[in-house]
Amino acid sequence: MHGLNPPQRAAVEHVDGPLLVLAGAGSGKTRVIVEKIAHLIASGRMPARRIAAITFTNKSAREMRERVAKRIKGDAAEGLTLCTFHALGLKLLQIEHAKAGLRRGFSIFDADDSTAQIKDLLPAGSKPDVIDGVRGLISRAKNAGLSPAEAIREARSPREVEAATVYDLYQQRLASFNAVDFDDLIRLPVQLLEADEEMRLGWRERIGYLLVDECQDTNDAQYRLLKALAGPKGLFTCVGDDDQSIYAWRGANPDNLLQLGTDYPALRIIKLEQNYRCSNRVLRSANALIANNPHEHLKTLWSDQPDGERLRIWECRDATHEAERVAGEIHFIAAARQAPWSDFCVLFRGNFQSRALEKSLQLMRVPYHLSGGTAFLDRGEVKDVLAWLRLLANPDDDAAFLRAVQSPRREVGAGTLARLAELSSQAHMPMARAIDNVGALKQLPPRAANALDTFASLVKQLRSKANVLAPADLVREVAERSGLLAAVRSQCKDEAGFQRRKANIDELAGWFDGSRHSGPGELAAQLALLSHADKGEAGNQVRLMSLHAAKGLEFRYVFLIGLEDGTLPHEASLEEGRLDEERRLLYVGMTRAKEQLWMSYSRMAQRWGEVLRLKPSRFLDELPAAEIQRDGADPAVDAENRKARADAGFAAIRALLDG
Repeated sequence: MHGLNPPQRAAVEHVDGPLLVLAGAGSGKTRVIVEKIAHLIASGRMPARRIAAITFTNKSAREMRERVAKRIKGDAAEGLTLCTFHALGLKLLQIEHAKAGLRRGFSIFDADDSTAQIKDLLPAGSKPDVIDGVRGLISRAKNAGLSPAEAIREARSPREVEAATVYDLYQQRLASFNAVDFDDLIRLPVQLLEADEEMRLGWRERIGYLLVDECQDTNDAQYRLLKALAGPKGLFTCVGDDDQSIYAWRGANPDNLLQLGTDYPALRIIKLEQNYRCSNRVLRSANALIANNPHEHLKTLWSDQPDGERLRIWECRDATHEAERVAGEIHFIAAARQAPWSDFCVLFRGNFQSRALEKSLQLMRVPYHLSGGTAFLDRGEVKDVLAWLRLLANPDDDAAFLRAVQSPRREVGAGTLARLAELSSQAHMPMARAIDNVGALKQLPPRAANALDTFASLVKQLRSKANVLAPADLVREVAERSGLLAAVRSQCKDEAGFQRRKANIDELAGWFDGSRHSGPGELAAQLALLSHADKGEAGNQVRLMSLHAAKGLEFRYVFLIGLEDGTLPHEASLEEGRLDEERRLLYVGMTRAKEQLWMSYSRMAQRWGEVLRLKPSRFLDELPAAEIQRDGADPAVDAENRKARADAGFAAIRALLDG
């Protein structure tokens, strides 16, 4: 534990009861978790196999696993559980599947699978926003740990009654498909543990000590899972920061931090207030901002870093002018300080704000990486091909079967699939096998039976080719023979659109180029690796991302753009009087900056053909005047800055002309 400050050390050494670590931004919380795992193992208090550390993202789990591996040598950490909440829930369901009414090898529906089922359960012609709204309400009910019956009882409006009714039908359909969705990975384990004392005690014996990162982001179901596993002894460490709770829109409940004190009266609270990331000017400004929110547990971040430069606040004409200033400043700082592009980050409230910025950066020849776009593996045509390949590799994959049999559309409706699922469940076999083995086709409508028979024959033909074709060629063969390419062509309005989507399939095939011949089993392993592949690091590029995506990251130079009322704080928050989370969102953005922070707003915007006058964000008035430098406040400084940047701009133009 060498190098820990006193509060960090106290957090690591407290192992006899419930502990809440209120960890401010940049205060070293991950190190505390890693050191605590090492301390529990080295002291003999808990073997690694009985320790579970829970994070919120796969990336966080991977990074923590790497740090644990460096800290704990040899096989001392063998058996340690280090995963996300959902991965822990999946592990529990795989072990207890029978008690959850599931067969071994159950499928997990992704968002597209769930949306398709909900669409089918709603009246024909329901608009996408209605479908998404119902799906959102069902997800919210599951995140609150509600069963369909409980959701129906608690419905308070006709819209909620409709969603709760669809929720009930949706769960019946999932059961017939031997499937769960992402939210069920938490809800079902909670339901099982709370109802079955023997199982609950067994899992408390299996997990003797629990560590939960980012506890302020837990929803109600996740909090109940924590309680069920921790039991009355409360052998856990929860690490969180109420000032960084920014996910209420997806069900997070920051009040869970307060609820810990009620449920566990012996709860000890330790505050980590020393920040190792930011300059003191950034910290003092962020502290002043967040002090306007109500707090149950006050904390004030401090740092032994230098004061640093004052925060710059820019007033710009419009989004184009703002983007030009940001791009120019990045170019100037990078050249003047020999800073790599990866030292810079531009943050915004919504992804739509990146458009003008991308254009300005391109004109300045500044490389950038935009986070939050549609991932390659999430594109519809790519997911369709992958579903076919998964089915070829594993006939027992019901989720792959359900997607493949409907990609492209054939004369097999949801009712037919539900009946097939029922027959396969009665026979205790997957749906793809049930077509041949239980005479299912004779019990289905003739047109649908013929379509399924044709589909099954095609799958067999392609599966036989999986043993002889190179993987890349198999991808192309599947796209052609399945009818996917023809379906994509029919969906596109012009040839250019078709070629763009076809290029995605070609790129997927290219990922397999050079691979040796592979049977279905080996191909399944390749696909499993592919499905969990990293989306790629940004490398030496300027990062552009939303404030929500920036949590947990840090950069030397940070630009916060679009600080107008209606944007940040968001218009809906202003109308509903919900400013606390918007203020926390800005606080998170400010505390990403290690050395210098710029904040900007526009005076006007053009929307729907009209010029709108904009007001600076009210949050800017909450910043201490002594820590900021506004445009026009010091004419001499402004003139000096303009000259330096103009000289740099002329130099860049000369370099382009000379090149």
